[in-house]
Amino acid sequence: MKIGIVSDHNGYELKGKIIKEFKSIEFIDLGTNSKESVDYPDYAFKLGKAINNKDVELGIAICGSGIGMSIACNKVKGIRCARVTTIKDVKVTKNDNNPNIIALSSDINFFKVKRMIEEFLNTPFSNDERHNRRINKISEYELTN
Repeated sequence: MKIGIVSDHNGYELKGKIIKEFKSIEFIDLGTNSKESVDYPDYAFKLGKAINNKDVELGIAICGSGIGMSIACNKVKGIRCARVTTIKDVKVTKNDNNPNIIALSSDINFFKVKRMIEEFLNTPFSNDERHNRRINKISEYELTN
């Protein structure tokens, strides 16, 4: 499985730690490549496009709070990005919303980040009819607006 990963300057160090920690995962690092100030939307859009082009299957986006990345990622059609701050957030959103990107704050403890990524990759989508219906409504809205 290929996982796309992006960060702004605030998330650059955490992104590097994640890539080093998860040696068994093939990460596609789409930037940024330094602590020099950058605009997070540029990287969020790159990640969304990589998912839509099937260059990667899932994505991780990191910025100072995770909020900016999640907002920008969700502007890309076909992307469902969930900003998560707890392991429970990851379990619930994976089960109910089947996001293809999670957005993380660079301030989260690395042990917690590690567990959150493990949950993101290992928690299955429930595939319940009600959750599929809701996801489909979002997709239909994207197509008509």
